[in-house]
Amino acid sequence: MPTPNYTLDPIGRVIVDDDGFALSIYEPYRPALAELDGFSHINVLWWAHLLDDPMFREMTIAERAYRNAPAQIGIFATRSPARPNPIALSAVAVISIDRDEGIVRVPYVDADDGTPILDIKPYHPSVDRIREVRVPAWCATWPQWYEDSATFDWGAVFESAQ
Repeated sequence: MPTPNYTLDPIGRVIVDDDGFALSIYEPYRPALAELDGFSHINVLWWAHLLDDPMFREMTIAERAYRNAPAQIGIFATRSPARPNPIALSAVAVISIDRDEGIVRVPYVDADDGTPILDIKPYHPSVDRIREVRVPAWCATWPQWYEDSATFDWGAVFESAQ
């Protein structure tokens, strides 16, 4: 059976400028921002275009990226953008939304300037927050809450920081 192909059309792009971080939504998609301003956080799905390379798409095993992790780890057990489909997910706070200009200001998003945005979904506790979570021992000391991640020493977690 042939593998189907799918077409993804970006709805906008990430902007990194002197004002910080923003999601610039293309004009045809701006009406979709209606009522999004009632949510404090959103999930942004973006295309890791800088790693969209056949070599990275074939990766199924990654070498140890985290200090306490096993020597090799399955790519699906990482949040690396190097994967079969370089789709990334970031939960971000919303600072402001200018629907007319299609600008969603956020304090930070772990994507580069110009990164294609695939979709935006509201963060909603009833479907996005899970009470009983289990993680492997190698990442059990990482922050349990999004807000604590900003002050966490992530440099001490990654293997390259040694």
